[in-house]
Amino acid sequence: MVDRYRLETVQAYMQHIQDNAEEAVRQAITVLQDGDFTYEMDDGNQIQVSVKIKDHSAIVDFTGTSPQQLSNLNAPLAICKAVVLYVFRTLVQDDIPLNAGCLKPLEIIVPEGCLLNPQYPAAVVAGNVETSQAIANALYGALGVLAASQGTMNNFTFGNEQYQYYETICGGSGAGATFDGTDAVQTHMTNSRLTDPEVLEWRFPVLVDMFAIRAGSGGQGKHSGGNGVIRRIRFREAMTAAILSGHRRIQPFGLAGGQAGKTGRNWVERSNGTIVEVSGKAEVQMLPGDVFVIETPGGGGFGEG
Repeated sequence: MVDRYRLETVQAYMQHIQDNAEEAVRQAITVLQDGDFTYEMDDGNQIQVSVKIKDHSAIVDFTGTSPQQLSNLNAPLAICKAVVLYVFRTLVQDDIPLNAGCLKPLEIIVPEGCLLNPQYPAAVVAGNVETSQAIANALYGALGVLAASQGTMNNFTFGNEQYQYYETICGGSGAGATFDGTDAVQTHMTNSRLTDPEVLEWRFPVLVDMFAIRAGSGGQGKHSGGNGVIRRIRFREAMTAAILSGHRRIQPFGLAGGQAGKTGRNWVERSNGTIVEVSGKAEVQMLPGDVFVIETPGGGGFGEG
């Protein structure tokens, strides 16, 4: 491109793309109002965010968010900024490429040492997959434009010395002022696809007993939240299974009078019929014939029904 158009032209168009993105975000900001939101997580920590609109710009302030934790739910500052970028990009109706120009109208304040800007040696492995989802929901709540989606990736892993497998499981998306949420969909900070059951059962000693929409799990409202799913995996060999999930205690919120979505639930059905409840974040030893059951959360509703 440089050989054909010259360096100055290429650099100019790179700047044009960013300038266009900046202007698109500024236009989207003009229809927003100030807002704030407190988002409680299952472990009792909270994400506090306020959004103040001024002169086609926005100040996004996370002051009041819980301090960094000894757990691994801390989210690096880069993750927090990426979520802010994502949320404001979704508010732009124009078809623009995602780029740094989208951030120019935004001032992001994240106190050092908090859950979203931890200091070394904070553990952060779950901050990317779980806390990022919470940040997105909190921002949409502060802006008042979208009820909570399932707010978790439902990270499910299993394996032994021979096999290792990892998947994220879809759930319900939140409703908005003019639309219902969607059933059984990956939302916000994940876009991963699920392995086909035929491939999963061919390559691993497991059976997919059920993968179905969890009817009635979305929050009701003028516009209803999407439903989560039910996923049952039956093990044919002894393995270690682990689940990293959220919204097992706190329901995904509704907005403007809409009802909250149902919480998720995890449990193991042993081959002898015994039911073992499993927390949102746990590791379980699975034996042949055992079934790991995951019910994912529904999305929140929007408006009084």
